Amino acid sequence: MLRIGITGGIGSGKSVVCRVFQVLGVPVYDSDARAKWVMAHDTALRQELIGAFGAAVFGADGQLDRPYLARLAFNDPAQLARLNALVHPHVGRDFAEWSAAQAQLGKPYILKEAALLYESGADKQLDRIITVFAPEPVRHARVLLRDPHRTADDIVSIMGKQISEEEKLQRADFIIHNDDEHLVLPQVLKLHEVILNAELGV
Repeated sequence: MLRIGITGGIGSGKSVVCRVFQVLGVPVYDSDARAKWVMAHDTALRQELIGAFGAAVFGADGQLDRPYLARLAFNDPAQLARLNALVHPHVGRDFAEWSAAQAQLGKPYILKEAALLYESGADKQLDRIITVFAPEPVRHARVLLRDPHRTADDIVSIMGKQISEEEKLQRADFIIHNDDEHLVLPQVLKLHEVILNAELGV
C-alpha cells in the first residue's frame, strides 16, 4: 500500500481536494484533526503537555484548552517548537496504526493530509507527495472569506510559519492546481488512475 502525503499552504484548498479523493474511496488521514484528538485523549501526551505548559493547558472540565495553548505557543518560536516536539511523535504513531489498519483492509493507497508535512518531518514516512497549489493572493482572499475571525496580518503570520510555496512545488511528486483557473476534478481523476495503475514505480 502506498502512503501519499498531500499538503499545501493555508487557503490552497487541500481539504477540498482530499474530499474528492474520499469520494473515490481513498482513505484520508487528517493530521490536524487527529492531532487535536490525540492531544485530548492520549494519556501520556496529556501528562507531557501538563509538564511542559502547566495544568492550565486543560480546563476545569478536563478538555484541552486550545485557545490557551495557541496563545502560549503561536507567537513564541521556542514554545511552538517545544509543543511540536511533544505532539508530532504521538501523531506519527497514530498515523502508523491507522495506516496498518487501512493496509489490512486492502486499500491500494492512502493520503495523509498535513499543512506542515515537511516542517513536522512527516514526509519521511511517505512514499510520494502531492502539493495543492494556489497563488498567494488567491489563498489570502479565500482565508479572509472562510475565517472571518482572522485578520490580514494573522494570515500573513501563518503563511510565514510554513515553508515557501516554491519549496513545496520543488519537493512535490505531483501538483494539483487549485487556482480558480484549472478544474480540480479532472486533475484528481487523472492522478487517481496513475496511482491505481502502479505507474509510480514503488
